[in-house]
Amino acid sequence: MRHNSSNPESTDREEKSKVQGSQTLQRGLDMLDQVVDGPVKLAELTGRMGLTRSTTHRLANALVERGFLVFLPREGYQLGPKLLQLGFLAQSQADVVQIARPYLEALAAASEDVVHLGRLDHDSALYLDKIPGRRRVEISSRIGDRQPLTSTGLGKALLLDDAESNWRRLFDIDQAAGTHPVDYDVWLARMKDYAAQGRAFDLEENEDQIRCVAAPVRDASGAIVAAISLSSAAQYMDDARMNALSDDVRDTARKISADLGWTPGARPPRRPARR
Repeated sequence: MRHNSSNPESTDREEKSKVQGSQTLQRGLDMLDQVVDGPVKLAELTGRMGLTRSTTHRLANALVERGFLVFLPREGYQLGPKLLQLGFLAQSQADVVQIARPYLEALAAASEDVVHLGRLDHDSALYLDKIPGRRRVEISSRIGDRQPLTSTGLGKALLLDDAESNWRRLFDIDQAAGTHPVDYDVWLARMKDYAAQGRAFDLEENEDQIRCVAAPVRDASGAIVAAISLSSAAQYMDDARMNALSDDVRDTARKISADLGWTPGARPPRRPARR
């Protein structure tokens, strides 16, 4: 008859192995943090990690074998292609609507106004989400609507990184389609100011008696991937309140961007004109 009995020495070895494995994983993650700003030579990496040269070299080589690091002769170690692959996968799996929802709800509750989320869809702004406000203000927007880019606050926020030639192209398209008439030079001056301020306004250009403040949402690369807007009746949105709300809207957009991997300073060059 066979009896099952645990071996204390075997159990201790297993526990010790688990602890060592956890420490190795932690050190590997720490090493990735140390090279995030560019190539780091082995001697410097050893000092940053607080490990022996042989241990640092062994751990770095293991990460190179898995593609998490690459070694550049005479320069050192830097982040590898595996992280780029994982980053794209993580970004593709991120649901911007789900990520943004709690922040949109908080902004709507604090302001008592309507909050929208949208993204670029060809030459239109596609509305992805809408949080109603507490005021009795009717705003015609609906989830799934496509609105002009150059007359909505949300649409303008989506264009803040675009080249001026693309602004002109879209302006002409929207004006020909019957959007609120405005002199291009006036509109252009406003857009330049919006780009400098990192937010955009809708001054009753898309819907009569409705004003809004909007700001772009960025991903890990710094690219604009969505925008949010806070809208209300003009009687509740004089110039002073719109300026005051700008900080709240920008802050909310930054929080959503951070959850998408964005970090301050990550901002790509202005996008070229689309044809």
